[in-house]
Amino acid sequence: MRVLSVVGNRPQFIKSAPLSVALREAGIDEVVLHTGQHWDPEMSQVFFDELGIAEPRYRLDLRTADPSAMTIPIREVIERERPDWVLVYGDTNSTLAGAHAAGEEVAVAHVEAGLRSFDDSMPEERNRVEVDRLSALLLCPDERAARQLDSEAVHGRSVVVGDVMADATRIFVPLVRHRGPIDRPYAALTIHRQANTEPERLRAIVRALGESDGRFVFPVHPRTRHVLDEHGIALPPNVEAREPLGYLRMLELVSRARAVVTDSGGLQKEAYWLRVPCVTLRPNTEWVDTVSAGANRLAEPEDLAAALAAARFPEGAPELYGDGHAAERVAAALYA
Repeated sequence: MRVLSVVGNRPQFIKSAPLSVALREAGIDEVVLHTGQHWDPEMSQVFFDELGIAEPRYRLDLRTADPSAMTIPIREVIERERPDWVLVYGDTNSTLAGAHAAGEEVAVAHVEAGLRSFDDSMPEERNRVEVDRLSALLLCPDERAARQLDSEAVHGRSVVVGDVMADATRIFVPLVRHRGPIDRPYAALTIHRQANTEPERLRAIVRALGESDGRFVFPVHPRTRHVLDEHGIALPPNVEAREPLGYLRMLELVSRARAVVTDSGGLQKEAYWLRVPCVTLRPNTEWVDTVSAGANRLAEPEDLAAALAAARFPEGAPELYGDGHAAERVAAALYA
């Protein structure tokens, strides 16, 4: 069996690391295609280097997030490699392009199927819904996601496998190096979603950070850096900007933080698995169980200070999104 894995951005590189190992151990020939949606070395190559991911056989190096620009080159690779499956991850434009490129000729398997924020203004939400409708195999992180697909009468076969990011956390946390004592407590901060990088919204977030107590350590996404610079938005003194971090350094940053402030879906989960309270700067989340468990709070900028003050990780928090062995179940589902 041959699988074409389509990856293009930071979360997909992380998800592909444990899955590539599981595919290889299951005797599945994996061909990796990197769309180039993230092309900065700090957002791309560092993950291949530190996570031991096989070098992509195909690097499109498109340096764009436009799915229409990705689709034809991916289709050309599909025609050349003739895979049994096109494997796509999550909710990005690379995910959508991979599903479109497969067309009706090759079956699509969607890792992280069935998630919904129910906010159609988010491009990620529109991508999730469309990719699920195009997929023959829907690999769900939990029963909630599987029920959602049933409610939408999606035609593909749904299998609850867990979350491959939980696999990555289980595998790589023991490799994290804690570099001495923490001199001052901090909250780990990330902002990159399209809605939060609109200039006025970003100004409001930056203002709220300055009005909040405590220190924030902020690895700045290239999209966010561009908006900050272009619109002259200055970070307050309590926000320490850093270059983007690789996966292991980011795990270290989160594991030692007093809290996480983010708009990232992946970091909401990583904070949960690392037992760090999270504040999500969004009106909704696809990872609703982290909120129900009391470990994650949704907040608008004006609510940030109060949300941070109240943030605690709950005792007795349930295990969420699988047991850290989702990748093996994905490989088995491809054979079924």
